[in-house]
Amino acid sequence: MGAWRVPGYSEMRELGEGAQGRVVLARHDATGRPAAIKYLADRLARDPEFRERFRGEAALLSRLRNPYVAGLYGLVETPDGAAIVMEAVDGVPLKAVLAGRGPLEPEAALTVLKGSLLGLAAAHDLGIVHRDYKPANVIVRADGLSKLIDFGIAVDAGEAGRSGTPVYMAPEQWRDEPASPATDVYAAACVFFECVTGRRPYAAGDQAGLMGRHLLAPIPAEEVPEPLRPLISRGLAKDPWDRPLGAAAFVSELEAAASSAYGADWEGRGVRTLAGAAAALSMLFPLTALGLGSGGAAGAAGAAGAGGAGAAGTAGAAGKGVFGALGAKGAVAVAGGTAVVAAGGAATYVAVADGEPKVKPIVAGLAALSEPRQDLGGGMTFQVQGQVVTVTGGDAPLTRKVNQALRAPLEKRWTGLRTSLKRIGRGGYTDVVKPKILMSGDRLLSVWYTVALRGERGSGWDHSPATTVDLRTGASYGPLDLFRVPTERGLAPLDRKIKAHLPGGTYCGGEPDASTGPVVLRGTDNPSKFVRSGEVTMALTPAGVRVAFYGSILGYASACGELDTVVPYAELGGMLKPALLAKVPYPSPTRS
Repeated sequence: MGAWRVPGYSEMRELGEGAQGRVVLARHDATGRPAAIKYLADRLARDPEFRERFRGEAALLSRLRNPYVAGLYGLVETPDGAAIVMEAVDGVPLKAVLAGRGPLEPEAALTVLKGSLLGLAAAHDLGIVHRDYKPANVIVRADGLSKLIDFGIAVDAGEAGRSGTPVYMAPEQWRDEPASPATDVYAAACVFFECVTGRRPYAAGDQAGLMGRHLLAPIPAEEVPEPLRPLISRGLAKDPWDRPLGAAAFVSELEAAASSAYGADWEGRGVRTLAGAAAALSMLFPLTALGLGSGGAAGAAGAAGAGGAGAAGTAGAAGKGVFGALGAKGAVAVAGGTAVVAAGGAATYVAVADGEPKVKPIVAGLAALSEPRQDLGGGMTFQVQGQVVTVTGGDAPLTRKVNQALRAPLEKRWTGLRTSLKRIGRGGYTDVVKPKILMSGDRLLSVWYTVALRGERGSGWDHSPATTVDLRTGASYGPLDLFRVPTERGLAPLDRKIKAHLPGGTYCGGEPDASTGPVVLRGTDNPSKFVRSGEVTMALTPAGVRVAFYGSILGYASACGELDTVVPYAELGGMLKPALLAKVPYPSPTRS
């Protein structure tokens, strides 16, 4: 690494070393405050591409201010080297907790998953994908809370690449396809499985075998307790469109499953268990071992912050420490919310507050869909036409995330169509999309797409996609995300409620008779079973939940066409999540 060090800091111990450099625990000479300093390896510091990537990591962390993510203090660059100065978290990696203790109780596993998911959700809100979520990058403190670290290979959503830790990599990473927040959801589900069972969901003797397991092997949901199986099944889905679209959506599913299975106080029990497990390893805490910490309860945040300030306050205080280290003679220029300090050939970038940004309100509208005709091979072509709902205004990363969520159900449909059409043979097909905004408020935007696949085909291709999106977070709510208890038992009351609003009170227009047999929906008279498989579309309206699915007779999927109705909120009782209902704009649903 050479002799270069960040000026004004004294190194106390090494925390880790890898191919890209090393991380050390250091103390600011003037104030005694601890910090973690990540030094870029000498050979990489001389590589312009790696320098730029290192700056990108610092820029990302400067935007990411969240109590569940280790904060940035500053980036220091000189001709001799580069380093990122970060919050020193007094705790132990989840990897060490699992190695020393073995599997965790479900409540503890759910708690550590929730904490790190909230850190991921903050990144996803900015359009950032971590790509390397693993036990080594989750730090558990002595108070049982956790922080996410190491965004060294994070990218903007939509970028492709095979970077990551193979045992936790999602299928799309193995295929070198674009990363999305669902990519991090897959890794989080892998780690959650490991927390509960003590082993990874997939293992193999070599990398090729491991890739095959992640791409093709069945999801081992039966190896976790029954209440947790839906989380594993959804989180480890091979297709990213079948997973929760981001960490915020996964948190919603986690909380519903945890409360239903383990009671309202599940998180308190989980925190206590994690605190005990971490305390047993307190001598591994970097600050506590040197007599600088408080057993991890406050960690570096308490040491560096003023008056017990939170993560954002800590970052500000430590940023000043970097300024002090470089000396008062440095020239300071503030532009775009970043302070640049130059002194003795060094440049330090530290995020600064320059007042609340003025953000334009988010406005929904329509954009044209006219994409080039794709050649699917074998004489088969596919094209998309029509319109899609988009939003403008607002914070740019959030607007981008909302637009991705609005388009996501269509992208999922087109992925399935292209796969199916390849098996048909020759011909040209065009998918025509007509959107309708069901609900638009300051918090929720709900969109329904009427679709028609044109070309020589059978019936059953035109099932409506839909989505409801939170305009403040970009979280997308599919059918399972709407309900407090998204299990087969919890959804069972939907069957009679839906049927009551269909013509004749049946699923297929008219009463069953002896010659045709019973009127059924895909072989059974309860659509709730198909909510979990994605065969039922749901979206919120001001008056109730709109529901659509295909009715069938004797197993013929589209004999009755698509059935479409609205179930009023008043009839759904306590089935829907109260926090979600509270966001529905006027006229608001009747609440108990």
